[in-house]
Amino acid sequence: MTIDLQLDSRILIQGVDNPLALVAIGRMQTYGTNIIGIVNAGRGGQQFGDLPMFDLVEEAQAILGPIETSLIFVPAYQVLDAALEAIAAGIPQLVIITRGIPPLDMIRLLRQASITNTLILGSGSAGIIIPDRLLLGIYQPQLFSPGKVAIISRNQSLTAEIASELNQANLGQSIVIHIGSDPLVGSSCRLWLEWLQSDPLTEAIVLVGDICWDSEAVTAAYLLAEQGKPVVAYLAGIHASTPHPLTDAAIVLSHTLSKPIYHADTIQQRIKTYKRAKISVAKKISQIPHLLKKVEHKE
Repeated sequence: MTIDLQLDSRILIQGVDNPLALVAIGRMQTYGTNIIGIVNAGRGGQQFGDLPMFDLVEEAQAILGPIETSLIFVPAYQVLDAALEAIAAGIPQLVIITRGIPPLDMIRLLRQASITNTLILGSGSAGIIIPDRLLLGIYQPQLFSPGKVAIISRNQSLTAEIASELNQANLGQSIVIHIGSDPLVGSSCRLWLEWLQSDPLTEAIVLVGDICWDSEAVTAAYLLAEQGKPVVAYLAGIHASTPHPLTDAAIVLSHTLSKPIYHADTIQQRIKTYKRAKISVAKKISQIPHLLKKVEHKE
């Protein structure tokens, strides 16, 4: 599976009935993202600003030519159909912004993506931003600045907060990747780590997850073997009484109101795994810039 993030990539949007899509399209166009068309069933033949609209992906492709990436904003129950349609048309990269995809739909999608070697980012992804160069998704670009630190995250709100801390420390970002906040996501943290090892713009990496991030052990094992670029990790929820993904307010409230169950041993095991891989773990977001500077100067 290859990752292609060219600045002139031709981008398709699937679904514009979501208000989030309307804001994101304008933001991306202002940033210079090369959006060439929109697919929205029932609105084919219409215009969305200066963008033509189509009923089907293959119809858009026949008229507009090759498409490198599709950003999917359709409602959760329509994502599987939209994504399979894009895959059938041969689009090699999909960014699924929509959250809450039914798990069985996501399993079917990931199986098909594996067969066709299609890159899936998400579901529940905020997308990718290469500051001052490329915006694919719903980020607010003014929160990021160009630099040499990559961020791979499972938490959208924390990503912006960490970028702010890095900016204040004069540590800009080479790329920011939100791999998705849903339980089932496409491309893994490991895939992006492997890609970043050969990215000439990246000199250090920040991993942002929570204490239920299942890929942590695999990530640490890979880094331990690779001994590549310096990495700092931040795990949200280390001090929570009950580990749970910190992505949904209802989940947070339900765990807060229920009887606390402590999992200190599990948390410590995860932290020890990182330490064995020589990954610095920040206890607070404000520590991340200091740890980055520390590991970058360690020989």
